[in-house]
Amino acid sequence: MDEELKQKLLEILKDKRMLEILKHLKKANVDYGKSIMLNTKIPIQEVVDLLDKLEKIGLIERVHGATLKNTEAKFKLSKEVHKHHTYYKLTREGDHLLRQLDEKELIDAYIDLVKNDQMAIDILKIADEVNADHALTYAKLLHKPLEEVTPKLEELERTGLLEEKNAKIIKFIDRRSKPKKETRTHHKYYGLSRIGELVVREMKRKGIIPR
Repeated sequence: MDEELKQKLLEILKDKRMLEILKHLKKANVDYGKSIMLNTKIPIQEVVDLLDKLEKIGLIERVHGATLKNTEAKFKLSKEVHKHHTYYKLTREGDHLLRQLDEKELIDAYIDLVKNDQMAIDILKIADEVNADHALTYAKLLHKPLEEVTPKLEELERTGLLEEKNAKIIKFIDRRSKPKKETRTHHKYYGLSRIGELVVREMKRKGIIPR
């Protein structure tokens, strides 16, 4: 992947939903906001904003013309539809990015995204150690104020490196920083996502995070 495309990848990884939309458009070929909302479960206004960002980056473009065939818009059932919405498709560059984006490229890009952000690195290290915990625990372990740590946790969740642990009860084996056998979750618990685990593993291998 060339340097210009890598920079665009770093930009979309700041919000994992942009990558979700690109992958959806790869499947759909051509689609519009409401349909993207239904397929990605992203709220419509956020879909509109993300489409605007992706268009400005140059990874998607608007489809011109009065009608679309269902061979163009694969998620449309009728053979031909009049365009009552703004339709989007991948640009050549957007398609090129997805074709080159294997797991290794994705992991390397995430490392580039966080390697100069010490707080992000420290949070990922803690998440690897405690497995799942709430913002106050992260703040205590970092020795930093909660109002400073919470936005960084939310930022890392937006990238997809962290995810919310939704279980109503998190067992002791899943939350290593708490001595109780189980604890009811009255807070939002953050833990590594699958891609977050892979990124941390590679960061350890490279010596960015101590083993």
